[in-house]
Amino acid sequence: MIRYRLLLILSLLSANTWLCYPSDIICKTVESGRQVMMESLYAPNNPDKIKMSFVGPDTHMTTSFNSESMNTTEKAATAVRYIFFIKGDNSWITRINYSKKSLVLVNLLIAAIIISIATMIILLVIILLNRKRLEKEDLLHQYLLEKYQSLIINYLFGYASPEEFSSIASDTYRRQVLIDQMIDVSINLKGDESIKLLSLYKLLGLDKDSIGKAYNRRWHKKIKGFRELAFMNIKDANAAIYKALNSSNEILRMEAQIALVILGNDNPFEFLAHLNSHFSLWEQITLHELIIQHNIPLPSFQKWLTSSNPTVVTFALRMIREFNQKESEDNVRETLLHPDSSVRYLAVQVAGDLDMRSTLETLKHMYKNQEYKICLEIIKSMGKMPDSSMIGFLKLVIDKEEDVQLQIEATKAIRNNGDEGVKALVKLMESEYKNYSIIIKHVLDRRII
Repeated sequence: MIRYRLLLILSLLSANTWLCYPSDIICKTVESGRQVMMESLYAPNNPDKIKMSFVGPDTHMTTSFNSESMNTTEKAATAVRYIFFIKGDNSWITRINYSKKSLVLVNLLIAAIIISIATMIILLVIILLNRKRLEKEDLLHQYLLEKYQSLIINYLFGYASPEEFSSIASDTYRRQVLIDQMIDVSINLKGDESIKLLSLYKLLGLDKDSIGKAYNRRWHKKIKGFRELAFMNIKDANAAIYKALNSSNEILRMEAQIALVILGNDNPFEFLAHLNSHFSLWEQITLHELIIQHNIPLPSFQKWLTSSNPTVVTFALRMIREFNQKESEDNVRETLLHPDSSVRYLAVQVAGDLDMRSTLETLKHMYKNQEYKICLEIIKSMGKMPDSSMIGFLKLVIDKEEDVQLQIEATKAIRNNGDEGVKALVKLMESEYKNYSIIIKHVLDRRII
């Protein structure tokens, strides 16, 4: 009975509404009243029936409750569930028409909102804590870098002893910071100072750390080890570096190439003989920049023109052109007949750029069996190294080829032979057999560059 009275008092908080409670409780209110009259009606077949009257100045309200079978414990549990989730008989939804739709979606949305808010709060706390930790680590790292740099410089000038590094080398984190700082200092060192720093590196056992990273199974650890060994000129892990040359990981492969170039004092490009995987253009550009930055002694790249790896051959051709190694002319001429079309295309370009005139006859004989791109490059190369003996062949190109671009490039190649070439073009223009006048006039017009 007390429970029903409490529910009745709660019902007074809502006016002009229908309140729906569990199936055996019915409550109807008309308007909040100022006076309350309560009467219990007992019946033999319904001992828990209560009738209550509310009397106000202008209204009259009657409320009745029925309880049949639900016990107090079950209804209390049901009331608790109403705090967060909505059921079909809840008083909050009687004011809205839901068109008899299921309320499962509504309850799912409520649960999703609660979970989302809780997740956002947890993530915010984690982010803030992690940010604070990173800031502390960054400050510590910067402090240790400055401290160790000063200590290393003092050691190199004889103001510090190796014993002062013992406490640093005993801590893993500080040990790695010391390695990083030694590498930074070693970049600008040569001669005795470099040897002295390397001795300290080995004395503290830091070389074992770098070798361990080089043999690590994780690729980013390998890269870290390769860099440390290369800058400290330690060759004890060259076997692991050579193994990474043909890795499927492009980044690991590139780092292995860089490390071997730096470590190969006498023969920095020896690794090219062991490279079986694709040697990408990006890797080739990186090695070229490495040659320039570190002033690495240049080998004769013609030795790699016979490599079984076509990408190694293209790298050798680019380096021959870049460093103007004209002594490789005979080898480049042989490369014009390479089975790989990309190698042939680049070889034609190199022959023209380096004015390798001994290749002209080879270019002329190979012309008819090449694809369009290579044919066009052959005509361009002939134009770069004009030779009067090629004028007859170039006339045939103008006469037989139907492609306008090939005709234009052949006309330019003839014009580059000077007066002899211009006379040949004028005579060709006056011919009535075919109308070449438009193309020849276009090429001979000096206003067109």
